[in-house]
Amino acid sequence: MDTQGVTADPQLQQFIEVESQKERFQQLVHQMTDVCWEKCMDKPGPKLDSRTETCFVNCVERFIDTSQFILNRLEQTQRGRGSLSESMSD
Repeated sequence: MDTQGVTADPQLQQFIEVESQKERFQQLVHQMTDVCWEKCMDKPGPKLDSRTETCFVNCVERFIDTSQFILNRLEQTQRGRGSLSESMSD
């Protein structure tokens, strides 16, 4: 069955994109939790001390900053490649 000429339902495409974004977000949260837990949690206890809490806050903030930097860098690289291939095709 040839499906190249068939376009998918826009609502279905949007649903799939939203679900994919949710999955990527969950993966990011799990990764961040793993990294910050290993870095900051010396010995689990019933309560976080201020040093551990500060470590978690700093770790999460740096993780978010780094993730945002990488995304921005990838976007710039892709835009640069798009401009290059557009100028080469002219």
